[in-house]
Amino acid sequence: MAKVAKANAVVGQSGGPTGVINASLVGVINEVCKHPEIQNLYGAIHAVQGMVKEDFVDLKQISVQDAAGIAGCPSAALGSSRDKPDAEYCKKIFDVFKKRNVRYFFYIGGNDSANTAHIINLMAAEVGYELKAFHVPKTIDNDLLVTDHCPGYGTAAKFVACATLGDDMDNRALPGVKIDVIMGRHAGFLTAAAALGKHKADDGPHLIYLPERPVSMDKFLADVNAVYTKLGRCVIAVSEGICDTDGTVWTQKIADTSEKDAHNNIQLSGTGALADFLAGQIKNSLKIKRVRADTFGYLQRSFAGFQSPVDLDEAVRCGQHAVKFAMTEQSGSVAIKRL
Repeated sequence: MAKVAKANAVVGQSGGPTGVINASLVGVINEVCKHPEIQNLYGAIHAVQGMVKEDFVDLKQISVQDAAGIAGCPSAALGSSRDKPDAEYCKKIFDVFKKRNVRYFFYIGGNDSANTAHIINLMAAEVGYELKAFHVPKTIDNDLLVTDHCPGYGTAAKFVACATLGDDMDNRALPGVKIDVIMGRHAGFLTAAAALGKHKADDGPHLIYLPERPVSMDKFLADVNAVYTKLGRCVIAVSEGICDTDGTVWTQKIADTSEKDAHNNIQLSGTGALADFLAGQIKNSLKIKRVRADTFGYLQRSFAGFQSPVDLDEAVRCGQHAVKFAMTEQSGSVAIKRL
């Protein structure tokens, strides 16, 4: 398709914020300013909610200095949303795009964000409206298909590795069992990153449990007992999505856990229920007195001061390339390929 001349663009940030999602936003802003084809760049406040309400800010007015400051900050500068748009919701967004002559759409987020961009792009194609919709990858779970690794993951992994390293040092001083529950409903990449701080054979985490590897409670307790018997202490990294051998998430088996998230899934992060449950099982079954458990929760996503330089650079470039691709391609998703 030929380049669309003299039209407007919308950019939004969706889903859980990360340490570098703003860097991708700045990448989009900086690259858009190089292309006269794009007249206005509308930043959608709180993602799709802002698009429907026409709640926009003019991002072309941001100074280079302010943009650099935004790129260095965690969280989502435009505000995010957990709305999961269906076709009807996307039609409302598309109607706003037509009204404002928006023919470039850049959406920074995970799987749901990619799907939103895809639905809107299909709607435009059905009515012959020239729109270039591009998804910019973001997730600390590192579970987007095709892309080798995802902006947001590196920074979160750095936090998890450092936090677990600190916990291990604490555990050496006051031996016992320490459990760290880490984000990841279906993907274990972030939990696995807890091992990145290990230097010696007896460094923690001594046990790592991922959602991809089901484990029974008997096996879990046997593992803990073996490490504790050998070392006199044990540091455990557990994914929030750890499941039993029947495939049921352990959190779902805890009697008092009925809270649901925005997508009607069992709430895993932030409740502390799984950490308390596992600690109780160890205390009661293994009779170990000193057992402590923490749920890292949202701390992993936007912890200030932990930006990975590589993650930051790649996040900016993903935003830039989305705009570059929009100059020559119809639509798609930016992906990182390891050479």
